[in-house]
Amino acid sequence: MNDQNPLLVLLELARRARQASSPEELAFLLVNDSRHLAPYRQAALWLAPGNIYSLSGVVQPEANAPYAQWLNRICQYLHAENPNDSSPRQVSANELQPSANLVIGDIEEWTEWLPEYALWLPFASGNSTPNKGSAGGLLLAAERPWTLESLAMLKEWMEIWQHAWRISNPKPRWQWQRVKAQLSQWFAPKADLAWWRQRRIHAVLAVTALLLCPVRLTVLAHGELVPANPAVIRAPIDGVIGQFHVTPNQAVQAGELLFGFDEAPISAHLEVSRQSLATAEAEYRQTVQMALNDSKSKAQLATLLGKVDEKRAETEFLQGQLERSRVLAPQAGIALFDDPSEWVGKPVQTGERIMRITLPNDVEVEAWVPLADAIPIAVNGPVSLYLASSPLQSVSARVRYLAHDAVLRPDGSYAYRMRATIESANDQRIGLKGTAKVSGDWVPLIYWVARRPLAVVRQTLGL
Repeated sequence: MNDQNPLLVLLELARRARQASSPEELAFLLVNDSRHLAPYRQAALWLAPGNIYSLSGVVQPEANAPYAQWLNRICQYLHAENPNDSSPRQVSANELQPSANLVIGDIEEWTEWLPEYALWLPFASGNSTPNKGSAGGLLLAAERPWTLESLAMLKEWMEIWQHAWRISNPKPRWQWQRVKAQLSQWFAPKADLAWWRQRRIHAVLAVTALLLCPVRLTVLAHGELVPANPAVIRAPIDGVIGQFHVTPNQAVQAGELLFGFDEAPISAHLEVSRQSLATAEAEYRQTVQMALNDSKSKAQLATLLGKVDEKRAETEFLQGQLERSRVLAPQAGIALFDDPSEWVGKPVQTGERIMRITLPNDVEVEAWVPLADAIPIAVNGPVSLYLASSPLQSVSARVRYLAHDAVLRPDGSYAYRMRATIESANDQRIGLKGTAKVSGDWVPLIYWVARRPLAVVRQTLGL
């Protein structure tokens, strides 16, 4: 390719640059095949802020190698001299001066690493992705001075390659370095403006006003739709449930039979008690007849009468137990309980809750406020329940009460029970769960943002 017309060589390199499939292939083409336009001994592609991306004759440069580190400092120095200039510049060791990126020892080592004549071909910022640098340049080192023809061809080739590099590494729409630079430029002080007209002063005032804006202090809690005034049906006696006469969610009327206990043990005890009562009454009548002629029998009448009363009380108690074993509905409504098969044959104790009866529309919100979110909540404060089954609409309610003491929940955590009255009628069934947003007082935005972090800091450090 060296014997060909330089323009044809440039066209061939441009074609290969357009067909490159990756940034690595483009970088390899630049540092190794640019010698067909102008001979050189070493070539290095450097990307800001400090990275030797590719070296001629090397597949992958070693970043920690002494040569790569020294070459990186030389390129940083050349870039820092004029970062916005994209014209080629001939470089030699005699032109280098000590700076923040370069020391005297680096200048003295030039002859150890590179030949006398070098050429710096920079490209402007915004030509690559942030991880591959936002600016950079190509450093060529040769044994002979650079001719005007080779400088012109290399400059044109660098612009062609730079265009292919932009396409291979498209600039992202959002780039933190670019946003940071724009913000720094926007907030930079203006010498011709008074202090109260500076943009940074306006920004501080705007942020302060925003942080002082009043917002509602809100917390999120687990919520559920529960009966507002249910009639709780508890076991009236100790025993075993024998049969249910209603099904879950069935509408019942007042006085309707709900369920019954196993009556066999109670009936057996009742029959025995009745026989004992009859025996005691017969013995008492017999003693009364004997007392007419026998004074000793008259003395036993009081004892036998007490025994009769005892047996009669026992019989009446067992009769009451038998009647209570048939549980009736105290009011009309819907029966709420679990699967009947889980209750039949299960022994229960007096007072154990078995079911609830509630009116269809007698529903309210129950929420559990965590201990860390126990903000001041006023009665009639707004509550919004977002049900998991209806994410597009919420249930509006007003706080009815918030418990003073935290109770242990089934999941092992402590929380405050809160009840809220639903404002308008809805067709949501009892038992639906979701997330309740409880609103408190109005507070500044800065307090709303910093409340939880400050609480964690105080609990952790005790400040």
